[in-house]
Amino acid sequence: MLEMKAVGKYIVINPIKSKELKTSGGLILGEKHRDDVRYKEAEIIAVGDAVNAVNNGDKVYYDKASGFNIEVKNKTYKVIKEHDVVIILWEN
Repeated sequence: MLEMKAVGKYIVINPIKSKELKTSGGLILGEKHRDDVRYKEAEIIAVGDAVNAVNNGDKVYYDKASGFNIEVKNKTYKVIKEHDVVIILWEN
């Protein structure tokens, strides 16, 4: 299994695809066509040494306009900074 570690305040995430939205007029909007939602859900794959708020495996919401994509072993990940995370999810 491939392991990776982010550097500094960077976080490697695996964005979770959201479900399609059906409008009242019957149109089906895909994830890229939704202007009403600014934040997306993701799972954290790796965190840098300077990141304090999140850990590997956490589910978070992040600003979808932030970061950049990186491809490792034919799989695309997104790299964001710690301040791009707005919510950490967990179950009780």
